[in-house]
Amino acid sequence: MPPPAALLSPDHIALIDKGVSAIVASRDAALRPSLMRAVGATISPDGGQVTVFVSRSQSRQLLLDIAATGEVAVVFSQPLSHRTVQLKGRQATLRPAGDADAPALRRYLASMEEEIGAVGFGPAFVHAMFAHRLDDLVAIGFTPAEAYDQTPGPRAGTALPHAA
Repeated sequence: MPPPAALLSPDHIALIDKGVSAIVASRDAALRPSLMRAVGATISPDGGQVTVFVSRSQSRQLLLDIAATGEVAVVFSQPLSHRTVQLKGRQATLRPAGDADAPALRRYLASMEEEIGAVGFGPAFVHAMFAHRLDDLVAIGFTPAEAYDQTPGPRAGTALPHAA
């Protein structure tokens, strides 16, 4: 049996891999949403595994909801263009961030300096916005099960066609 078609095109994977704004969300059993800005994100070269990093001390409800439901949604958005992709996953996993994650977190911060700088905010603002302690971060890992175009415009909300 052939492997399932990829949800993301190489272009979408490159957008996420570059390091753009990431908002992580879930919900509780009563469908009340929880969300938090990620301070880092990675994606595997094939788009089959995504990891986002959030502050444990600032994300209590979000982490409880993901632990209880396994469900996660992440919106990746490029600040200057508003090009946006939403990924949804089930069976998300949680783990403490560690030293091995530090290079990816530094790379994400550097990208966000560039991205947010393009809309007029300097490095000091970006560093304050993404400040964290490594020992306070939780890595949320998931396999994307659904992908949507969320760029403002007529295609917003439509499922992404499977990559060829």
